[in-house]
Amino acid sequence: MNRILVTTGQGEFVENEYDCPPISPNEIEVKSIMTGVCRSDIDMMQGNFGPLPLNMQGHEGLGKVTQVGTAIFDVRVGDLVATRGEPAYADRYTVRQYEYVTVPEAHPRYIIEPVACGINIVSQALSELKWRQGPNSKLLILGSGFLAWVAYHTITKHYHLRFNIDVVGRSNQDIWGDKLLESTNNEYDVIIDLSSRADILDSDLYKDCALIIMAAAKTQPVSTTFDKMLWKATTMMFPSPRNSKFHQCMRDAVWMIENGKLDVDKFWTRSYNRNTEWQQAFADGVNRPENYSRGYIEWQ
Repeated sequence: MNRILVTTGQGEFVENEYDCPPISPNEIEVKSIMTGVCRSDIDMMQGNFGPLPLNMQGHEGLGKVTQVGTAIFDVRVGDLVATRGEPAYADRYTVRQYEYVTVPEAHPRYIIEPVACGINIVSQALSELKWRQGPNSKLLILGSGFLAWVAYHTITKHYHLRFNIDVVGRSNQDIWGDKLLESTNNEYDVIIDLSSRADILDSDLYKDCALIIMAAAKTQPVSTTFDKMLWKATTMMFPSPRNSKFHQCMRDAVWMIENGKLDVDKFWTRSYNRNTEWQQAFADGVNRPENYSRGYIEWQ
């Protein structure tokens, strides 16, 4: 029996049977090893959006290739892959070409999809960032979670962009150290907004010709007249995994982790046994116990 964890947005995930479809020529089949519990999965479970169709639930996958389509030549049966294909909450599932990358080991650091999301925040805006960089250029990251950590190191260690960077947030102070600020009144050339605040567009934090990267959904509606943004000739961007170059971000994520440019181990704080603890994985995603950052379900 091929099992799957699925939600209808009524406050819980449940276990069902799932008929894994036969692979097409440009697909592979993957047997699950680990799947990250994303905040969007929790929001979907609680009815805050969706729920998405069955074949789109669970997207932070890591597993072993069990079948390879006839048009696939970059992996073989037995290879380990990180996927952004769904449904990664199934025992076995299919993944399309360019939605997976090979990884060197079955370790939570190689649950690559969320890491690639952080890299994509920077790479999708790279041309805009490059012409704003310089020895006196200031960049603000609003938020200090997982995505902020990845974006910061992508800027400094992958693309080597020259910015004076401030990070404003309250979480993960032990990881950020003295880099983390509680607030700021400075003006910035670039703002990467990973917060839930809805007032950034009408704030005084950005300079003329600034770039604002809106990289997180808001819990409240964003309302503005745009007059200040028009006057300041502001550029806005909205990075998303739907970006056509996201597969390259997945490849970059593997390279950064393998070569010591990015350490994400401290963020993966809890493993849950697929057979006995999967309900607790989603419960902790809602209630977030002390010292919890990111959890993942592990197939035994």
